[in-house]
Amino acid sequence: MYRLTEALEFPDPAVAPKEGLLAVGGDLSPQRLLFAYQEGIFPWYSEGEPILWWSPDPRFVVRPEAVHVSRTMQKLLRKDTFQFSFDTVFGQVIRACAAAPRVGQDGTWLLPEMITAYERLHELGFAHSVEVWQQGELVGGLYGICLGKCFFGESMFMRVSNASKAGFIHLAKVLEQQGFEYIDCQAHTKHLASLGAEFIDRAEFLEVLQRNKKEPTLRGNWSEIL
Repeated sequence: MYRLTEALEFPDPAVAPKEGLLAVGGDLSPQRLLFAYQEGIFPWYSEGEPILWWSPDPRFVVRPEAVHVSRTMQKLLRKDTFQFSFDTVFGQVIRACAAAPRVGQDGTWLLPEMITAYERLHELGFAHSVEVWQQGELVGGLYGICLGKCFFGESMFMRVSNASKAGFIHLAKVLEQQGFEYIDCQAHTKHLASLGAEFIDRAEFLEVLQRNKKEPTLRGNWSEIL
């Protein structure tokens, strides 16, 4: 495993083992995080551990136009049960994601320094939140990073049934309209699989990201530009 220094560099993610652990150390500066994401690498670690950087093979992704909307969700969305917004309460969304219980997990990987790092990326116009409302209350949402025509999803939460699914579907529709190629889901969950996410080889994903570097980034507050 590669130990990072102060230099802004990572080893080739193609050399990471299947489970994806590539490097340890470094920092959570905006420059390093953005560099990591454009190379298909993301941080994930728990309290008491050093920063761990991952690039799993295969990668779990979904094309925005291929998101699966079940009949139940179609009916729910037609009722306008939920209302949606972008980037109006990013801090609330990421903290709700951190507090959300996860099956088989104690605590959270969204540590205070991680929250601070992503809030900084939000201030710089790269990190975005999708907010799901019901009768004026925040009931679900998700957040992630936008680079080029790829959205790197990080975490989601829900306080009422189907709220996070509705938020994800809404995001996919907007990204499809904007010509996005992939939503990166990183690792498999049944929740995301039910929405149409599928595995692709890491090598294919890295090729996508190389092309993606040439694409302009929809940077800024999405509540103002979408």
